[in-house]
Amino acid sequence: MDTATLLRGKLLYEHQTIEAMVKIYCKAKHHSQPLCEECAELLEYAATRLDRCPYGQHKPTCNQCPVHCYKPAQKKIVKEIMIFSGPRMLLSHPIRAIKHILAERSPVPETIPEAASNRHVRNNISPAKID
Repeated sequence: MDTATLLRGKLLYEHQTIEAMVKIYCKAKHHSQPLCEECAELLEYAATRLDRCPYGQHKPTCNQCPVHCYKPAQKKIVKEIMIFSGPRMLLSHPIRAIKHILAERSPVPETIPEAASNRHVRNNISPAKID
């Protein structure tokens, strides 16, 4: 089963946002539509990271998050994608882009919410280190 199908609420919206960014990037850089294999794998990786986010539905934007759950190689690629696609999102997905900008200005939760924290204890996943 596709990890993205397990997401809901804010996490699903986050996934849809990164998916839109990856599609813009892949179309421009890899001339692939909908996605090349490399970009599809990265998107699946992002969905897995979102599914395991210790903040759950209270997740801050990734650049504000104190928990670094992406591996360095994937983090570098996602950062490149966001820098490239971010401005272009205003043309193809203006409402999503503005919501993302506003979310970056929201305060970051100081602690991991209890419900999200318990989910990871039940699943034997440490919120401090998610791989």
